Amino acid sequence: MRLKTSLLKEPKHILSLRINCVGWTTADELYSCSDDHHIMKWNLLTSETVQVVRLPDDIYPIDLHWFPRSIGGKKQSHAESFVLTSSDGKFHLISKSGRLEKSVEAHGGAVLAARWNYEGTALVTVGEDGQVKIWSKSGMLRSTLAQQGTPVYSVAWGPDSEKVLYTAGKQLVIKPLQPNAKVLQWKAHDGLILKIDWNSVNDLILSAGEDCKYKVWDSYGRILFSSQPHEYPITSVAWTMDGELFAVGSFHTLRLCDKTGWSYALEKPNTGSIFNIAWSIDGTQLAGACGNGHVIFAHVVEQRWEWKNFEITLIKRRTMEVRNVINDAVDLLEFRDRVIKASLNYGHLVVSTSLQCYVFSTKNWNTPTIFDLKEGTVSLILQAERHFLLTDGGGLYLYSYEGRLISSPKFPGMRTDVLNAQTVSLSNDTLAIKDKADGKVIYIFEALSGKPLGDGKPLTHTTEIVEIALDQKGLTSERKIVFIDKNRDLHITSVKRFGKEQKIVKIGTMVHTLAWNDTSNILCGIQDTRFTVWYYPNTVYVDKDLLPKTLYEKDASEFSKNPQIVHFVGNQITIRRADGSLIHLNISPYPAILHEYVSSSKWEDAVRLCRFVKDQTMWACLAAMAVASKDMATAEIAYASIGEIDKVQFINFIKDLPSKESRMAHILLFSGNTQEAETLLLQTGLIYQAIQVNINLYNWDRALELAVKHKTHVDTVLAYRQKFLEDFNKKETNKRFLQYAEGLEVDWNKIKAKIEMEIAKERERAATAASPAHLGK
Repeated sequence: MRLKTSLLKEPKHILSLRINCVGWTTADELYSCSDDHHIMKWNLLTSETVQVVRLPDDIYPIDLHWFPRSIGGKKQSHAESFVLTSSDGKFHLISKSGRLEKSVEAHGGAVLAARWNYEGTALVTVGEDGQVKIWSKSGMLRSTLAQQGTPVYSVAWGPDSEKVLYTAGKQLVIKPLQPNAKVLQWKAHDGLILKIDWNSVNDLILSAGEDCKYKVWDSYGRILFSSQPHEYPITSVAWTMDGELFAVGSFHTLRLCDKTGWSYALEKPNTGSIFNIAWSIDGTQLAGACGNGHVIFAHVVEQRWEWKNFEITLIKRRTMEVRNVINDAVDLLEFRDRVIKASLNYGHLVVSTSLQCYVFSTKNWNTPTIFDLKEGTVSLILQAERHFLLTDGGGLYLYSYEGRLISSPKFPGMRTDVLNAQTVSLSNDTLAIKDKADGKVIYIFEALSGKPLGDGKPLTHTTEIVEIALDQKGLTSERKIVFIDKNRDLHITSVKRFGKEQKIVKIGTMVHTLAWNDTSNILCGIQDTRFTVWYYPNTVYVDKDLLPKTLYEKDASEFSKNPQIVHFVGNQITIRRADGSLIHLNISPYPAILHEYVSSSKWEDAVRLCRFVKDQTMWACLAAMAVASKDMATAEIAYASIGEIDKVQFINFIKDLPSKESRMAHILLFSGNTQEAETLLLQTGLIYQAIQVNINLYNWDRALELAVKHKTHVDTVLAYRQKFLEDFNKKETNKRFLQYAEGLEVDWNKIKAKIEMEIAKERERAATAASPAHLGK
């Protein structure tokens, strides 16, 4: 990926004085302000430049910011105006046509920066007087947020518009709007901080200063990246809207960087210092305000997408080159408008331009499916095997690969402009979205209908969630979602939720990045200093003790600090290191083959495969899979192969149970689902077995409660309780047991006879249920 820059031979601003600020109105129209007091409008389609307004001689413009165009897809009424700050201590509200709507006395000394919040309900200004002020959209002062002795050079809103980030010399300060909320302040640079930016999608902060470095921070003030010192101070930084890229400007220097900090490209244009950078709304191009009176334009080219044997490169703004690395065949894809977003996965390439969406099959590049897009620029494309998701300023849209609109899910307070691949996940039947307003909540939808899944309640966690991912294969009823929370713990849970609270189970700690496999439910992630593959994450629901035996782990120190998993396709994992280089890892192909056999119920083939591979991890996976599928014969073989003799004995005990219901209940017990096992026994009338289960688990109160409720085997419970206390030389202290034991003689012969009678009854019932006559009915 690189920047293709363009500069005019002669500057358009009359006196060639420095340009202070630039701002886009649409993807092809830009406004610029210069020390020559002129505001110019640039049209990139017609290459025309016209003067919008000449400011009075005493107004030297410093910064401009356009009013937000749309919120949640709705056009704003004020969107045709911008705020301009100037050296005379005022800010000015100016319409698109150049009419001065209002001038407001704001600061003592120059107003150095102003920013609208994301909703357009408030404006923040900062000045040489060291004050940070909040204003209404009509220019009425609401509050003075901060006051300090040094000038504030730059300011940015937090993603929720509830906090403001501003500079204080070498320090950065995050101040909430609530009066008594905690202020976060830290030393960020060794020199004066000149520019900052805070992205609403990835929640990351950029800072740049006179120490000639740019840095990336998280919203807690922890450093994620620090650049090498440049030759000159860094005078500008800016995020793209989607938070995937940022640009850095300095003297004769323009740099394009990934969100993690490493640099894609470095350009050395003849610009002087670049004082301000603005990205177009679609994130395909940027403009820079230059110290030599020029405006520099740069658009992003040579983006690359890879999938299996295909490599696709955006060689021009409207042209893609497709290369098949197996036979070196090359295809050129031409588009009517410039390419904004693209995604390549599951045998399909999805490309969105400014007006249309193109869907190509990797089997045939000549005949794409083309359909028109609704208004708004596509900010995210997510693919699953059967369909794909587009998000723009107006909403979420799920399309089939034939171009048919399937559904358009909605939820309260939906803001599509802040969604990214970490907070949205798509599978063949399910769509999951992390709520931006409440970071502990995940909304889950049926993909085909767009309606909330199950009982409609969202999934809620105890702490804030950072990243989510749905598994891709298997039945809808068994769909699982994994998520990383703020503590970097990895959790798994089922998406099917009907009233009952689903178990959320922790399966990893200190997890930085993760990915599901595209063809089987195998999960990989980097936790702490280890690269880990969970060959069968569902093991936690079957036999938690077995989970460590189903993992593959290797040292991850070769990936350096903060690596990211890019793809997990087939048995190859692609990891991007912090310096931008890619590493390809291969894992064993056998677990994926085992998943395939089990999903097709080919148990004999699965056992044969494990015997061939002779690997404990494979046997452990097969054991868990067999118990999950209630195939106890295969489970017995697998557990025996990994030396779990106690579990083999319990499986044999289960196999000898007379009735199907009893066997099912004990399989649930085996997986630790005590409540479900008891419910199943009670529903099928096996009261004694339900009582016995609780006795075996030493749930004495529950065992007695069931016996009293159903008026049977009270003496059995008391007898076992008495024997238990005698074994430990203890006396009865439980009032309920003392009450029912009063005057009751324990006769073990009677109790044994009753138990034998219950077993005989169950056998008889099982035999009746299995008889041909009964089956015929």
